[in-house]
Amino acid sequence: MTGKNYDIKDVSLAAKGGERVEWAEREMPVLLRLIRERFGKEKPLEGVRLSGCLHITSETANLARTLVAGGADLVLCASNPLSTQDEVAAWLVAELGVPVFARRGEDKETYYRHIQAALDHRPQITLDDGADLVSTLHKERTELLEDVIGGTEETTTGVIRLRAMAAQGALRYPIIAVNDARTKYLFDNRYGTGQSTIDGIVRATNVLLAGKNFVVAGYGWCSRGIAMRARGMGAKVIVTEVAPLRALEAAMDGFEVMPMLEAAKIGDIFVTSTGDVNVIDRQHFEAMKDGAILANSGHFNVEINIEALEEMAMEKRRARDNVDQYVLPDGRRLNLLAEGRLVNLAAAEGHPSAVMDMSFANQALSIEYLVKQGDGLEKRVYPVPEELDREIARLKLKAMGIEIDALTPEQERYLRSWEAGT
Repeated sequence: MTGKNYDIKDVSLAAKGGERVEWAEREMPVLLRLIRERFGKEKPLEGVRLSGCLHITSETANLARTLVAGGADLVLCASNPLSTQDEVAAWLVAELGVPVFARRGEDKETYYRHIQAALDHRPQITLDDGADLVSTLHKERTELLEDVIGGTEETTTGVIRLRAMAAQGALRYPIIAVNDARTKYLFDNRYGTGQSTIDGIVRATNVLLAGKNFVVAGYGWCSRGIAMRARGMGAKVIVTEVAPLRALEAAMDGFEVMPMLEAAKIGDIFVTSTGDVNVIDRQHFEAMKDGAILANSGHFNVEINIEALEEMAMEKRRARDNVDQYVLPDGRRLNLLAEGRLVNLAAAEGHPSAVMDMSFANQALSIEYLVKQGDGLEKRVYPVPEELDREIARLKLKAMGIEIDALTPEQERYLRSWEAGT
């Protein structure tokens, strides 16, 4: 349904979306019980125009509730064509009054038209997940830059792009790398991506992981989580890497490490999560076994060379929902999940709400920080302020009913001293 202030599938889906939002709320006490309550009283974002390019999920809806409670004037669009939960988009429009431009399965032209619609809001703060909003703003809507105070970035791929912009002197306003907060990447990236990626693969294929050769490309925090969860399901996990230190960590964590070309010969399931292009390429397809499963958990659908796979295949057919089967000239069948897009969001529901509680708490507090401090910041990528990261960890422990020790005055003095020895 297209309206003057939104473009979604069907506003009548709002009731179902509300059920999803309410279910997620139970697992998001930091964002909704602690931060939203304060925002509602203090209104730190009163009248501030926010444009967000995020996955339109129930967790994002709860972030939107917190920002609106703080007084924000918010507009949202999708950060991935296959990640939108149409019923949640309907709830955001019908119940929260937030203009949303997102439809699950939208084509590339519609995707960028929706980004333009979000930019028409003339944002003072941008929220991005993958940096498509920011890059479009810098390339095509430069007349809007003078209004922008700052922005936030949710994911590894986006931070890589933004740091490249900053290094080239192209970044025109400060951005906080939410992805790099410890209360984000140690939990969202590792436990969230790990669980939700396995969930997406199993939902799409119903394949048994136990006993399978499970190849994980990369050993950053997302890939570590995937490898950890695959091993927990009984898979024999193989890690491929280009960074010596991470490869060494993977080996000492007990995983087999080898080049992708070697892994391609024996792998049953392949998952990419690196943020780079053509990690699985033509030569790897040529070496793979019949029936191999290919999935991507990186932000963009570039990690598996789909164009090469299309060129190699004699036939392509939809084997089941979210599974495209490519038949090669020698009869081998390679199965690509979710069109090479984020398998955890396209074939499942994305990260569990409990880890998104901390990630979106970082978003909310970073936006508040930018509103207060943005005019004094340089045009570069900043980490989440240390005090915010610690505060989110403290709030999460409080919400979980967990108490920890505090240093005694004697222990604090000892840590500040240098005289004491053996």
